[in-house]
Amino acid sequence: MNFEGLDPGLAEYAPSIHSTLDPVLDAHLNPSLLQNVELDPEGVALDALPVQESVHIMEGVYSELHSVVAEVGVPVTVSHFDLHEEMLWVGSHGGHATSFFGPALERYSSFQVNGSDDIRQIQSLENGILFLTKNNLKYMARGGLIIFDYLLDESEDMHSLLLTDSSTLLVGGLQNHILEIDLNTVQETQKYAVELPGVTIMRQTNRFFFCGHTSGKVSLRDLRSFKVEHEFDAFSGSLSDFDVHGNLLAACGFSSRLTGLACDRFLKVYDLRMMRAITPLQVHVDPAFLRFIPTYTSRLAIISQSGQCQFCEPTGLANPADIFHVNPVGPLLMTFDVSASKQALAFGDSEGCVHLWSDSPEPSFNPYSRETEFALPCLVDSLPPLDWSQDLLPLSLIPVPLTTDVLLSDWPAANSAPAPRRAPPVDAEILRTMKKVGFIGYAPNPRTRLRNQIPYRLKELDNEFDSSSQVTESLIGREEEPHLHMVSKKYRKVTIKYSKLGLEDFDFKHYNKTLFAGLEPHIPNAYCNCMIQVLYFLEPVRCLIQNHLCQKEFCLACELGFLFHMLDLSRGDPCQGSNFLRAFRTIPEASALGLILADSDEASGKGNLARLIQRWNRFILTQLHQDMQELEVPQAYRGVGGSSFCSSGDSVIGQLFSCEMENCSLCRCGSETVRTSSTLLFTLSYPEDKTGKNYDFAQVLKRSICLEQNTQAWCDNCEKYQPTIQTRNIRHLPDILVINCEVNSSKEADFWRIQAEVAFKMAIKKYGGEISKNKEFALADRKELRSPEGLLLCSSIEELKNVWLPFSIRMKMTKNKGLDVCNWTDGDEVQLSSLGAPSQWGLAKAEEERGVCVYDLMATVVHILDSRTGGSLVAHIKVGETYHQRKEGVTHQQWYLFNDFLIEPIDKHESVQFDMNWKVPAILYYVKRNLNSRYNLNIKNPIEASVLLAEASLARKQRKTHTTFIPLMLSEMPQVGDLVGLDAEFVTLNEEEAELRSDGTKSTIKPSQMSVARITCVRGQGPNEGIPFIDDYISTQEQVVDYLTQYSGIKPGDLDAKISSKHLTTLKSTYLKLRFLIDIGVKFVGHGLQKDFRVINLMVPKDQVLDTVYLFHMPRKRMISLRFLAWYFLDLKIQGETHDSIEDARTALQLYRKYLELSKNGTEPESFHKVLKGLYEKGRKMDWKVPEPESQTSPKRNIPAGHGGASL
Repeated sequence: MNFEGLDPGLAEYAPSIHSTLDPVLDAHLNPSLLQNVELDPEGVALDALPVQESVHIMEGVYSELHSVVAEVGVPVTVSHFDLHEEMLWVGSHGGHATSFFGPALERYSSFQVNGSDDIRQIQSLENGILFLTKNNLKYMARGGLIIFDYLLDESEDMHSLLLTDSSTLLVGGLQNHILEIDLNTVQETQKYAVELPGVTIMRQTNRFFFCGHTSGKVSLRDLRSFKVEHEFDAFSGSLSDFDVHGNLLAACGFSSRLTGLACDRFLKVYDLRMMRAITPLQVHVDPAFLRFIPTYTSRLAIISQSGQCQFCEPTGLANPADIFHVNPVGPLLMTFDVSASKQALAFGDSEGCVHLWSDSPEPSFNPYSRETEFALPCLVDSLPPLDWSQDLLPLSLIPVPLTTDVLLSDWPAANSAPAPRRAPPVDAEILRTMKKVGFIGYAPNPRTRLRNQIPYRLKELDNEFDSSSQVTESLIGREEEPHLHMVSKKYRKVTIKYSKLGLEDFDFKHYNKTLFAGLEPHIPNAYCNCMIQVLYFLEPVRCLIQNHLCQKEFCLACELGFLFHMLDLSRGDPCQGSNFLRAFRTIPEASALGLILADSDEASGKGNLARLIQRWNRFILTQLHQDMQELEVPQAYRGVGGSSFCSSGDSVIGQLFSCEMENCSLCRCGSETVRTSSTLLFTLSYPEDKTGKNYDFAQVLKRSICLEQNTQAWCDNCEKYQPTIQTRNIRHLPDILVINCEVNSSKEADFWRIQAEVAFKMAIKKYGGEISKNKEFALADRKELRSPEGLLLCSSIEELKNVWLPFSIRMKMTKNKGLDVCNWTDGDEVQLSSLGAPSQWGLAKAEEERGVCVYDLMATVVHILDSRTGGSLVAHIKVGETYHQRKEGVTHQQWYLFNDFLIEPIDKHESVQFDMNWKVPAILYYVKRNLNSRYNLNIKNPIEASVLLAEASLARKQRKTHTTFIPLMLSEMPQVGDLVGLDAEFVTLNEEEAELRSDGTKSTIKPSQMSVARITCVRGQGPNEGIPFIDDYISTQEQVVDYLTQYSGIKPGDLDAKISSKHLTTLKSTYLKLRFLIDIGVKFVGHGLQKDFRVINLMVPKDQVLDTVYLFHMPRKRMISLRFLAWYFLDLKIQGETHDSIEDARTALQLYRKYLELSKNGTEPESFHKVLKGLYEKGRKMDWKVPEPESQTSPKRNIPAGHGGASL
C-alpha cells in the first residue's frame, strides 16, 4: 500500500519505538480490551486477548469474531493469512512479527525480524515465511529460526514482493528496477527496469503481471519478458490499492486538488478483455484498501482508514446499507487482508490491535490446511533417579498399581514348561549370495532389517519348521536356477562393484560385448538412462541435437548433444551422463514435476519408476522443443528437395514429434467451440470392459488419440457451465509416434494380460490345432506356422505368449477428418506385393501420398518389477543400419536390450513380450517408415575456434593482476598432433558410501561424487611453451562437501562469484574449449588423465591421450605419483603444501619430453625398461616418499649413460 496520502501523524513512530515503551496502558486504548492481560515490568506483555464466549455470528454476514493485541502501541503495518496452515501473521512498525493460530487467535510465535525498519510485506511458503523490510528480505521458519537473510543494497526502498512460482520472487519498491530472486540459490537472477518513482503494489494473473505505481498508474506486463503490454492511468495523485479478479481490475487512490491530495471516492474499474475503463464505482467511504471477495459473486470489499467497510459489486451501484464499522483501538486502520477461503477478514490498526471478522462462527482460513506443529510440553518426571549399578537397590522404589488380581508371574510351575526361542531362518538372499571360505560363509547385508534387530513371529516359525517340504537351498548353481527368481538375469538391476582401483578393474566387457556404449547407473537420477538411449538411436534426433549450441549455461539440448557425441566416439566403453543430469537437476520444472529423486528414494526404489519415466518422457520432449525454438534452425537441416526442415516458429523436435489436434466442445444447446492445440505424445486410454472382449492395440490407440469424453464446461451461448461432449481429432500424423502406456495399476495390467491371452488363443486357432510346446519346432511343424503365402510367421510357441503389441501399425487420415488405425503385419505386405504393389519403401511412399502412413516399432521402455532391488527400467531398441555401419562396418538391423551398461542382442519377439508379473510396458516409440531418407542427416560441428579466445570472468572481484594465463592468439591456434598439457582439480559433492565386511575388508557401495573445480591447459610447443592458455575455475551451484584443499588447492570462496578473485567460468564454457581441442586433434599430456576426463565427462580417443602414469609404469606394478616422478627424473619438488594444476601440467609435459629422450622416441624399449627398473627399486627403498632434507639430491644423475640430459 502507498502511505503518501495517509495521516501525517504516523511519522511520529520512530524506529526506536521498542526501547521507549513504558509498561503502562496507553491513553488511546480501550481498557476493556486489555482484560486478563498482564504488563510485564521488564517489558510489554504479548499475550493474546480473550474473546467473550457469547459471540453471536450470523451466517453469511461478516461480523467481528475476535480482537487481540499484537504489540501494545506499535502500529500493525501488514497482515497476512498463512496459505498452508490455519494461522494469521502480522508485522509491526518496529520490525516484530507475531503469528496467531486458528479463529480464536491463540498466539503461536513472536519474534523480531528487523531491529530498525518496519515490516512491509509477508508471504507464506511451504517451509517458512518471507518478510520484506526496507532493504532486507528474510526467510524464517514459523517458529522463528532464520532460513536465510538476504541483504539488499542500502539505497533500496522496497515495498512489495510477488511470488511468481515456488522458487522465484519479484521484489519492487521506490526505485527504477524490480529484482528477480531465486529462492533456491538465494541469488539475484534478473533485474527489470521500471519507470520512476517505482512500484509499490504487485499482483499476478495467468495473463499479466500488474504493477501499481505511486504516480497513480497501473501497468500490465508480460509474464515472460516483463515488458509493458498496457497501462492504465487511474488517478492523478497517487495509487492507494488495487486488486484483480477474472477480467476486472479495480483501483482506489488519491486525486490532486489545489490543497494537495484528496481521497477519491470513485473506484476505477477496468475490463481486461477490451483493455478499457468501464463506469467508475462511487462508494460512500474513503477507500484506502480494496479486495475482491469472490464467493457467489465478484464482490468488492472497500475499507477506509477510519474503519468503515462497504461491500458492493464492481459493475453495480454501492448501497449505503452495505456499510459496517470496524472499531479500531487506534485512530487508523493500517492493514487489511482476506483469507484464501474468503471466510475471514483481518484488520490491523495503529495501536497494535488485530481484529478478525468472519461470516461463520468457526471459519477456516484455507480450504485445505495442513496440521500445525506445536511445541511439546515439558514433562517433568517426579520419580527419584535409580542407580542400577547398585546391587542392593530395592526395586520396590518403582511404583506399581495396587491390585488384588492374580498376576501373570504367579502362573503355577506345574502348568508351564520352559521352551527356548527358536532362531529365525536365515534370509534367502543371504544364502543366495553367500561365499564360503573354509567353514565360514560371507554375504553382503541385504538391508531388509534394521541392524541387530530380528522380528520373531512364533506362529509362522512353527509352520515353517513343521513343514516337511523345507529343504535347505544349495549354494551351487544358484544364479543358474531360473525357478528361484522370476526376473530373467539380464533384466535384473546391474550394479558396479568398486575396488581399491575404483572402476579400473571392473570388467564392463562381461556385460557388453557390442561396440555400442552403455550408461553408468550410479549417478543421481540416472533412472532415465534407458530413455537417453532411445533418443540417441533416433537418427534425426541424434543429428539435430549435436548440431545445437546456445549460450544458456544449463541447456538440456546442449548437454544431450555432448553426451550423444561421447556415445558416438565410444567403442563399447560405458559413458556417464553426469553433466546432463547436473543440468537436469537445475531446471525448476523438473523439480516441480517430481522428477528429481532423492538418493534414498532412488536406492530403495520407493518412487514409481513407470510413472516417473513417463513424466520424464513428456518433460524431455517439451524441454528440447523449447530449447530448439530459441535458436534459428541450422542450415544443415534442410529437407529433401530444398524445403526447410521445419516451419517458422517451430522446432525440429516439433516437426518430428508434434501432432496438431482439433479439440471440439459441443454443448447440449447445440453451440460448438473448436480449438487447436499440439501434443508431442499420446497417453493410452483403456476401455472399461470386464468381459474379456478382444481389443486390437490399434483400436485402443485410436480411442486414445481421438478421445471423446463428457464433462462440465463453460458455454458462452448459455453463459453457464453445461454438460458438454468434448472430442479430439488429429489434423496430421507425426513422423515419430510416442505413446505413454499408463499401466499404473492392477486394472491396466489385467487388461494387458487378458488381451495377450486372447491374442495367444486366436494365434493358436489361426495356425490350426495344437502346436508342439518344444522351444524350437521341427521343420514339419514349422509349416503350420507359415501364412498361406508361405511366409514364416513364428518359429516357437514361446514367441506367441504375452504378446499383444504389434510390430507395425497403419494409420490413415480420412476425408472427413477421421482416423483409421489397424495392426499391420509382414503378411499384409506380402499380400500387397503379390498383387503387384511396389517394394516396401516404395509402398510406404506411395501410401503416404494418399494420407496413409505405416509406423514400425522402434523402442519399448519397460518397468522391471523386482522386490529385491526395488525395480529398474530397461529399453528394447531396434538399432538401425546407420549405427551398425558406423560401429561395425555392416548394414543390418537388430533388436538390443539396454539395461544401463548391460547391452545384449535379443530376438525381436522379446521386445513385445510383457509378462505383467515382472515386465510392464511404460513407453512405446513408433517411427514412420523410411524416416531417415526424408532429411539431410549430416552433423556440422557447431563449436568454433572463438571459444578459445579471451572471455570475461564471472567473479566480481577478479583483477588483471590476478590473471594466471595468457589466452591463445589467432596465430597460436592448435593444429592436429600439437601437445597440450592438462591438469584438473576437483571438489567433493557427496562423500563415499562404504561398508566394512565381517572379514575386515572394505566394500564401496557408492563412490564419492566429484565435481571439477579447476581446469588448466598449457602450451606444449612454441616460444611460449609451458605458459597456460586456459586456467578456469568452475563455478558450481551445488553444495560442496569437501574442497580437498590439501590435494586440489581449491579454497572455500574460490568458486563463489561474489567473493572469488579467480578467473571464474561456467562448466559449459570450459567444456566447449576442451571439446574444440579434442575435435581439432591435439594430444593431451598429463598425469592420471583417465580420472580427469571421467569427472569432466569427456570421451577422448585413446590416440590423443599421453598419460605419464602409464608411460612410467611396469606391468603388474603400482602406479607412481607425479611428485615422485618429478623428483626422480627432473630434480623438481612439487606439491609441497598443496597442489597447483599449472605446476602439475608443466611437470607432466617435462616428463613426457624426458620419456622421449630416455626411450629414443620409443625406439629403445629395452634400455627404457632398465630405467623403469631402477625407478621401482629406488621407490621401494624410499617407500615412494620424496625426501624432505635439501641435502638429498635427485638420483637422475645416476641414470645410465645415454639416458640423461637436462630437464626442460
